[in-house]
Amino acid sequence: MSNIKPSLAKGTRDFSPLEMIRRNYIFDTIKSVFKKYGYAEIQTPAMENLQTLTGKYGDEGDKLIFKILNSGDFLKEPKKKEFDFNAPENSNQLTPLISEKALRYDLTVPFARYVVMHQNEIALPFKRFQVQPVWRADRPQRGRYREFYQCDADVVGSDSLLNEAEFACIYHEALQKLGLRDFTIKLNNRKILSGIAELIGKPELIVDMTVAIDKLDKIGLDGVSKELVERGFTSADLEILKPVILLEGNNAEKLNSLSQVLAHSETGLKGIDELKRVLDYVEALNPGLTATMLQLDITLARGLNYYTGCIFEVKTNEVAMGSIGGGGRYDDLTGMFGLKGLTGVGISFGADRIYDVLEELGLFPETAMAGTRVLLTNFDAAAEAFALPLLSRLRDAGIAAELYPAAAKLKKQFSYADAKGIPYVVIVGGEELESGKPALKNMATGEQESLTIDLLIERLQ
Repeated sequence: MSNIKPSLAKGTRDFSPLEMIRRNYIFDTIKSVFKKYGYAEIQTPAMENLQTLTGKYGDEGDKLIFKILNSGDFLKEPKKKEFDFNAPENSNQLTPLISEKALRYDLTVPFARYVVMHQNEIALPFKRFQVQPVWRADRPQRGRYREFYQCDADVVGSDSLLNEAEFACIYHEALQKLGLRDFTIKLNNRKILSGIAELIGKPELIVDMTVAIDKLDKIGLDGVSKELVERGFTSADLEILKPVILLEGNNAEKLNSLSQVLAHSETGLKGIDELKRVLDYVEALNPGLTATMLQLDITLARGLNYYTGCIFEVKTNEVAMGSIGGGGRYDDLTGMFGLKGLTGVGISFGADRIYDVLEELGLFPETAMAGTRVLLTNFDAAAEAFALPLLSRLRDAGIAAELYPAAAKLKKQFSYADAKGIPYVVIVGGEELESGKPALKNMATGEQESLTIDLLIERLQ
C-alpha cells in the first residue's frame, strides 16, 4: 500500500488540546448563562433527511448543503439505471436518486423539525439552546469554514417581548463573563424598516433599501445614496431617507424622531411600540444597560426575508471584527413542517470570532490556558510508590494532576511539563522521600519549596 500524505478536507480544522480548553471555556460560559435564563439543551443529529433541509435556505443555500451519498450499489434500481448521465440539465434530478441524507446546514431548521416531531412532549413556550457543528459547502477563506460551531438559543410559542429583552441581557451577561467590556448590542425592528419603505411608496423595494443602508459604516452616506439610486430610488426618496439613515441621539430621542417620521405608517408605529416595550423590559431587568451598550440602529437589517420583528446584532469595539452575535424574531418557524402559527425569537453567538477576540485581547484566564495543573516526577520505583497515593489525593481534591509514566531524568520531565504548559512540578527524589516533604516547583518563576502533603494540596487549590 502506498503512503498517503495526511491532509485536512478544505474548510475544516484540527483543534489542539489548548485550543479545545479555550473553546470549551467559551462554550461552557455561554451555556451557563443560557441555563440561568431557563434554556434547556437539546442536540439533533449531524445528518438530516435531505428533504428536511432542501428548500429552506433559498436556491443559493441549497447549493451549499453537503449531500451524503447513499450506501451500497445505488444504481442497481431500474429507474437509476435509465438515468441519462450525458444530459447536463439532469444533474439536479440525479441528487434525490443517489442521496437521501445531508449534513445539517444550520441549527434552526433541525430545531423546527424537532419541535414539530416532539410537539406533544414539550411545554410551550419551549426554550432551548444548542451548541453543535454545522456544515456548508462554501468557499473557504479567513474566518469562514465549511465546518463550524453555532451557539444558538431560541424560544418558540411565545410572542412576549420579554423574550427579546432577556436575550439582550443574555448577550450582556455572557460577554462580560468572558471578559469583554466594550461592546454594543444593536437593536432594530423589521416593522420600522417596512414602515420606511411604505413611507416613500416603495414597499416592494424594502430588501433593496435595507441592503444599501446596511452598508453605511463601510461606504458612507454618498456610497449608500449612489447604491439606492442604482436600485431604483429617486432623489425625492433620498431626501426622505437621509434624516432616517442619519438618525442621532439616545434611544428615546431616536424613537421620538421615528414616531414623527412614521406617523402615518401603522406598521412602522407598531415596530416603534415593540422597541419601546423591549427597552422598558431591559431597563427593569438590567438598569442602565439601555443607556450604555444597547443601541437602536435603524441601519441594521440582518436577513430581512427571515426576520419579522426585533433584530439583534452584537459588535465588539475593542478589536476590528465583524459581528460576534445576532438574531431576531421570526414568525411561523414550524410552518415549513405543517405546524402553523408558532412564533419564535432566537439569537446566536459567533464562537469562532469570540475566540479570536479573546486571544487578541489576552482575556483567556489561567484556567483556560492549561489542562494539567501539576506534574509529579518519577525517578525510580520508590519515588513512584510514594507519588501514587499523592496523585490520588490531588485528584480527589479536584486538582488536575499526572505522574510522569516512567523513570526519567529530571530535565526530560521538566521539558514535558513546559511542552504541556503545566505550571507546577512536584519533585520526589531521595531527599524528599526521606523527609516526607515533596518539593513544589513553580515553572514560571523557578521558585521551589519543600512542603507537607496537606500544605502542598492547599497551595495548588
